[in-house]
Amino acid sequence: MAGKTQPERACPDLARQFEAVRGLSLSLVARLSDADATGQSMADASPAKWHLAHTTWFLETFILRDHVPGYRLFDERWPFLFNSYYEAEGARHARAARGLISRPSLSEVIAYRAAVDAAVLAAIDTLPRPALDLIELGCHHEQQHQELLLTDILHLFAQNPLQPALWPAARKVPVAMPAPLGWIERPGGIVEIGHDGAGFAFDCEGPRHATLLTPHAIADRTVTNGEWQAFIADGGYTDPRWWLSDGWAWVKSEAIEAPLYWRREEDGWTRFGLDGRRPIDPAAPVTHISFYEADAYASWAGARLPTEAEWEAAAADADPASGNQLDTAGPVEPRPSAGGPAWFGDVWEWTGSAFRPYPGFTAAAGAVGEYNGKFMSGQSVLRGGSCATPRGHMRASYRNFFYPHQRWQFTGVRLAKDL
Repeated sequence: MAGKTQPERACPDLARQFEAVRGLSLSLVARLSDADATGQSMADASPAKWHLAHTTWFLETFILRDHVPGYRLFDERWPFLFNSYYEAEGARHARAARGLISRPSLSEVIAYRAAVDAAVLAAIDTLPRPALDLIELGCHHEQQHQELLLTDILHLFAQNPLQPALWPAARKVPVAMPAPLGWIERPGGIVEIGHDGAGFAFDCEGPRHATLLTPHAIADRTVTNGEWQAFIADGGYTDPRWWLSDGWAWVKSEAIEAPLYWRREEDGWTRFGLDGRRPIDPAAPVTHISFYEADAYASWAGARLPTEAEWEAAAADADPASGNQLDTAGPVEPRPSAGGPAWFGDVWEWTGSAFRPYPGFTAAAGAVGEYNGKFMSGQSVLRGGSCATPRGHMRASYRNFFYPHQRWQFTGVRLAKDL
């Protein structure tokens, strides 16, 4: 009824966060057809429709099913389709075959989201503290999937000979090249890293602990496309001196000669992005590079990758909501440096650190304990967020992680060196 006032919520901030996060996901897929949202371009990626449904399954399973008496599943067949890797939740559809899930349709998945959202909001003021914590976790989990959704769409569209743009954008005006790379000298010593317990964090970000740093310097910005072109021109991809053994084997077996989505044209290099195929912007941060490429470039440049402890100590006082991050649906790409040290946004930065547990780490009990801990093998840590990371999701202690060969995410590189 018009003019009727809504009762005050016991958890207004959490309800607003929930509605904002869930709304952004829908806005990101507003331009997609059912076919766009169903396609899967490789085993590492998932259909946009699956991301929308999986994040909803997470909420339905761990909040509504487990904490709302009498709740009935939207469709008892769907948990098999939309569970990701939670062994405790039973059998599930094969990850590499998610693109074969032609039904339910995109519109049916959106209806599923609406039903679960309504049920969560109807129950939110009566839920116990553990369930409210799971809603907060669900929001951050969905923000992770918003970034994956965008990078998976980008990879899917890149396979289409038409090279379609998700968000057409005006041709960019060239900007001046950034200042030469500068170095921030750090004296070393004992520092504390890891989440301090204030506010939300994923379990792998703690416990906070002391670690020893030796004197070093860390670059004041990430490497640019123009600087990467110099690496290519100097034979960086054809000289085994710069490469780790596994990296060199990967370069040779996969015939790698440039970052993912780059293409050599008659008049220079182009790249494919969510705004279609465009000429390379030499001033923008290089992106879509693997750990192997980042490490090889660092060796070629007479430097190395920073450790995650060096990165976090340097970025500890920076505003994690600053920089080029995702705010609304629209063109998403790394942008040239605005000047001054920048730590967050644009591109995830490969570090030289393996994704392993911090001293004293223990996984949570139950299925949600599978969230991070079981992946602490064979992967490398990235820091800082990207242009596709939702603003408000990032922290200095945030640890992202991927396998060394993966590069469909917005991944870049910042250099470091010993003093």
